[in-house]
Amino acid sequence: METRNIIAAISLSAAVILLYTLFFAPPPVTQESIAEKNKTEQSSDAPSLDQKENITEISREQALSESERIQFENQSIIGSISLKGAAIDDLTFKEYNVVLNGDEKVNLLAPRNAKEGYLIESGFITTDKNVKIPNSNSIWSVSGNKKLTAESPIKLTWTNDQGITFEKEISIDDKFLFTVKQRVINSTNNKYDFYSYGQIIRNEAPEITNFYILHEGLVATLDDELIEEDYDDIEEKKFTRTAQKGWLGIGDKYWITSLIPPKGKEFKTTFDYKNKFRANFVATEPLELNSNSSIEDKMQIIVAAKRVDVIDGYAETLKIDKFDLTIDWGFLYFITKPLFFGIDYFFKLLGNYGLAIIAITICIRLAFFPLANFSFRSMAKMKALTPEMTRLKELHKDDKMKLQQAMMALYKKEKVNPMSGCLPILVQIPVFFALYKVLFVTIEMRHMPFYGWIQDLSERDPTSLFNLFGLLPYDVPSFLMIGAWPIAMGISMFVQMKINPAPTDPMQAKIFMFFPLFLTIILAPFPAGLVIYWTVNNILTMAQQVFIMRRTTVKTVT
Repeated sequence: METRNIIAAISLSAAVILLYTLFFAPPPVTQESIAEKNKTEQSSDAPSLDQKENITEISREQALSESERIQFENQSIIGSISLKGAAIDDLTFKEYNVVLNGDEKVNLLAPRNAKEGYLIESGFITTDKNVKIPNSNSIWSVSGNKKLTAESPIKLTWTNDQGITFEKEISIDDKFLFTVKQRVINSTNNKYDFYSYGQIIRNEAPEITNFYILHEGLVATLDDELIEEDYDDIEEKKFTRTAQKGWLGIGDKYWITSLIPPKGKEFKTTFDYKNKFRANFVATEPLELNSNSSIEDKMQIIVAAKRVDVIDGYAETLKIDKFDLTIDWGFLYFITKPLFFGIDYFFKLLGNYGLAIIAITICIRLAFFPLANFSFRSMAKMKALTPEMTRLKELHKDDKMKLQQAMMALYKKEKVNPMSGCLPILVQIPVFFALYKVLFVTIEMRHMPFYGWIQDLSERDPTSLFNLFGLLPYDVPSFLMIGAWPIAMGISMFVQMKINPAPTDPMQAKIFMFFPLFLTIILAPFPAGLVIYWTVNNILTMAQQVFIMRRTTVKTVT
């Protein structure tokens, strides 16, 4: 029994180390990556997006009223584009509330002079310092349509006093996609070079989850490589990389603001912090603007709720390389994403994500049924061998070597593998973390109810044992919020432990008895959906285990 416990402890420790490596350990810094970063640092003669600005911080409402605006609206979003700077700096999600059962919608973008300023700019820049180009203070004019909808694009124009006109034609689809067609018209006899760019500016880092399994911050996929930079990392060091394809943006837990550079053209991506966070791209090859001619380019902007069908749909239809990684599926991508699709399938079938979680739990149990049967048969034999092992321990209590030899002989004779009891735990750990990831990062689970008191499966059980689950008229501190579902999970774990063979060492037995209580407290803050999964999984496991044990007998010869 001691050997089995040691093996179990080693197995669990190995699993913890593996999970740490997958989820938490930073990628190694290689000489090649350092050289690549140094190679792509901005040169002194390259075009710059830096601009001197004097910003007086005001409220969001005041900032919106300071400039003339073009309104936009479709089925999913509503907002406006400022004619000062032609920036997309006002966007609200029509389908998502800030809090459960609230009326306030989620506002993502805000003007640059608001504290929560968060906006998108696009245009052309040049290395010719004698050419006046539009900046954040330039006032654009509207030609034609005055409101942007899915059926009607808008056209903005700005002309300098040198005879060069800049145009933007902006269109949206019925969800979250902006398409910006940009043109420069030269009515002079001079020749110029222009570089297209796109830029996301965020004045300050938002309040983030700050949990290791979720990245929130600056993100990109550049030439098939996923780049994730935290806000505090960018405050300390600028990131620069040249790529042939990809996308870039700033991601929150449930929302993404992203830029898709013109296809088929090399561009340089920069993440930096200069009193504000910036994620931008600049084309590395200029467009030559000859006399009395024009140049044009096209980029796409996606400001979206991270719905899987929406993100995957844009990735496929727009052929955006690895755009599905805007949702942080993690290193267990090959488990996490299929698990989501399984839950989503049962949701469409059953109409409730809680029932979908239970259904996927049953499927997981069925998938691992043969492995669990093998393990439970071995555990049943172990339990049946307990009297004989107790006798051997008493017989060889003064000789540990002979006791170990006798134990191993008994295991071999009865064809019992002490390590097989660890298999269900090892198999369930990746699935457990993958399901936790699904519940934690997918917006589909946000504000989705179960039955009874569970109104949001992505949040913890809101009840507490310490006010009798709401019967007593007072609130309890968060660390005492141990709800009904976590308690049910703890009870199921305790019963399951009683079914398993008990350690022969009294101290180990006492420690194991406290283990369900320990896990109940630890898992109480976890999403209710995950606790429901674990509880139902325990119940199904016990049913299978009892069935196997009743059919397993061991005959021993003393």
